[in-house]
Amino acid sequence: MPKYSVILGNLGNTCDRFLSSGYKDVPPMKELLKQAAEIDGVEGVELVGTWDITVDTVDEVGSLLQKHGLECVSIIPDLFSQKRWGKGTLSAKDAATRKQAVEYMRGCVEIARKINCPTLNIWPGQDGYDYYLSSDLVQERRWLQENIRAVAAQAPDIRFALEYKPKEPRNFSFLARAADTLLMVKEIGLDNVGVCIDTGHGFVAGENIGESIVILQQYGKKLFHMHFNDNHGSWDDDMIVGSVHFPLYVEIIYWLRESGYDGWYSMDQYPYREDGKGAIEASIRFLQMVERVLDARKHEELKTLMREGDNVRTQNWLRETFFK
Repeated sequence: MPKYSVILGNLGNTCDRFLSSGYKDVPPMKELLKQAAEIDGVEGVELVGTWDITVDTVDEVGSLLQKHGLECVSIIPDLFSQKRWGKGTLSAKDAATRKQAVEYMRGCVEIARKINCPTLNIWPGQDGYDYYLSSDLVQERRWLQENIRAVAAQAPDIRFALEYKPKEPRNFSFLARAADTLLMVKEIGLDNVGVCIDTGHGFVAGENIGESIVILQQYGKKLFHMHFNDNHGSWDDDMIVGSVHFPLYVEIIYWLRESGYDGWYSMDQYPYREDGKGAIEASIRFLQMVERVLDARKHEELKTLMREGDNVRTQNWLRETFFK
């Protein structure tokens, strides 16, 4: 059975570019953890470094996690929302900034160890470029690769899941799609470095997420982590799971199961105006419904349909299975 988790900040106040203070109040961490623990199926949380946990608060946060019976699924280093990272982090042109980013990552490793967290989920959102002719694409990509390798090589007990996204906050991200992120992972060449698929990022990148899952699993079992959300395909809207891409999620669940993925199903959404807890609950209920309907018999039926490739029969099966 899947293990469900949530990025803790999804339950609090989320801000957009037009209202930096957000549309809701900010509950204290103990209230957010209580809400997470109350959601049916949620057994873990992801914590953003500096937002949710620091070296100074790690013991307190660890105690709160124990109190609510929650695991820390991953630490997400904040390589995206600090002023000092405005021109890049691990690939920044400025050597001092790159050094700061490496040291910050090492600090996140120590935080993860103290609360028995197995994974750092790395989204280097500021590592990329905005204009043509503005980036030494060879050198800056090499810095990103070398710095990830340097930190991961010193922490073989921690898994590093590289999360890709085609754009935002930069117009072009160095880790943009599943395949080019897998290439970097292969070049890094460490067993503890793999990939995180954020479904919404993949939709914006024009990917069929099911195929991305297969590629990562076929080339070394490198799918380390999953983030779930939905969008309309042109932007990372971070909406309730299944609100747009219903049939794609059927295929995603199929291939996660078929490929042997045994990691967490983590909710990563930005419910700007919706009730955060309600939005996460709706997402998990949707995924649980797909899992429940796609039982062993239906899974085998779908496998046969995929192999036959009769699209009319497949569409009829989808309607009769989920909407009859």
